[in-house]
Amino acid sequence: MPIVTIQVTREGSRPGNHSVTADEKAQLIKGVSQLLLDVLNKPLEATFVVIEEVDTENWGWGGLPVELYRKQLARKPA
Repeated sequence: MPIVTIQVTREGSRPGNHSVTADEKAQLIKGVSQLLLDVLNKPLEATFVVIEEVDTENWGWGGLPVELYRKQLARKPA
């Protein structure tokens, strides 16, 4: 009985979205479940997928809050 936890920042994937949409979540659940079936032969009905959305203020990257890190990345020359 696999349990997969997916953590994402709470922000939209497209302008106007402020979080992951229900359709995007459904696609993640379907895709992860299918991958476990294909690779490990784990039946769909035995696979659990949990999606956790985390506010960006609670997400760190490179030793900084994610928003500050992204600002630094944007300022770096390509």
